[in-house]
Amino acid sequence: MIFLSFMNLFRNSRRTLAILLTIALGAGVLFSFKGFIHGVLNQYRDNTVHSHYGHGQLNTKNYRGTVYPEPWKHWMTNRGEIENFLMSQSAVEHIFPRVNFSALLKKGSVAVSGQGQGIIAEKEAGFFHSLSIETGKTLTDQPDGILLGIGLAKALDVKPGDKIAILVNAVDGMISNAELTVTGIFHTGSLDFDSRVFRIQLKQAQSLLKTTSIESISIGLKNYSDWESFAFSFEKKFPQLEATSFAVLDKVYYQHSVDWLNAQFHVIQFIILSIVLLGIFNSISAAILERKQEIGNFRANGESVRSVMQLIILEGTFLGALGSCCGVGLTYIFLKLFLDDQFLMPPGPGLTRSFLISFQFEWPMVYTTLALSLLAAVAASALAGVRVAKMPIAKALRSF
Repeated sequence: MIFLSFMNLFRNSRRTLAILLTIALGAGVLFSFKGFIHGVLNQYRDNTVHSHYGHGQLNTKNYRGTVYPEPWKHWMTNRGEIENFLMSQSAVEHIFPRVNFSALLKKGSVAVSGQGQGIIAEKEAGFFHSLSIETGKTLTDQPDGILLGIGLAKALDVKPGDKIAILVNAVDGMISNAELTVTGIFHTGSLDFDSRVFRIQLKQAQSLLKTTSIESISIGLKNYSDWESFAFSFEKKFPQLEATSFAVLDKVYYQHSVDWLNAQFHVIQFIILSIVLLGIFNSISAAILERKQEIGNFRANGESVRSVMQLIILEGTFLGALGSCCGVGLTYIFLKLFLDDQFLMPPGPGLTRSFLISFQFEWPMVYTTLALSLLAAVAASALAGVRVAKMPIAKALRSF
């Protein structure tokens, strides 16, 4: 029966080719749309990870979301012990200690308040590459350098090479100040972030604040999927601290945007899927209904309805498998050959800059697309086959 159903595919090559093309086209459209969605969502994720938080952040327990009159009293003082543990974790690739603080920036008669980040700039420069440098260069080893968000730079009317004064309220209540040189101006696409944030060296920030503590440690992992196991082991070792993923830290920009896009894409995907499946169903059903006389001859020669149904469903299975595999394979080759380079997309929700997007695929997409296409082919074969197989033999033989 299996051999016969396979050989039947070659009896009418034109009809078989038409069905295969329908299935292949449907599978290819569905597969490429899934790859596009995956590329967009990955770009959102990478922008958040590589411009703001890394894969997650470490703080003292309940520090986030709590307003303290003197927050520095709740910063981490055992930096060495924490970093030694982090370096022993195979999942951890990068460690970025930080302090955040408010400051007043002055250029001539212009004064603007900003949110400072004290960082080890030489370590962060390579990982946080989504901080696109508009002019100048990023902060690396310049001890008295300052990197400004584009909105903050416009408010101060400064350019790379200009000197600005910074005034900070230290932990002892005194005002500290320093004169820093603008190394560059960055742009992340987040209007709020770019309008208030600046970055200086961690040692410079601690000197201005008159503290040796650190507020947080951002983490760069080898793989996104390692976060849960890493967070569990870290909090078990340091119960007084907590590990928070980037999706929670940037819920408004990242998680809400991803949830919104997912909801939109699911609607579009449902529409595409419906059109694809109906197209496959229509082609196979029409092909089977054209074979009434052939199926009538089978029944007249003593074949049971069950045997005829087995033959039809096996043919549908072969057509679905061959068509979906060809569709997915050819679509992947086409996209890699002609659309492998990233293409520009307009700014998404919560962003002010365009993004380069590429089609990105994972094996689950392949399995899902193949399964849906195969299921549509088998379902179409079964529903149309039942109608023809149960038709009276005399009526089927009279069909033209």
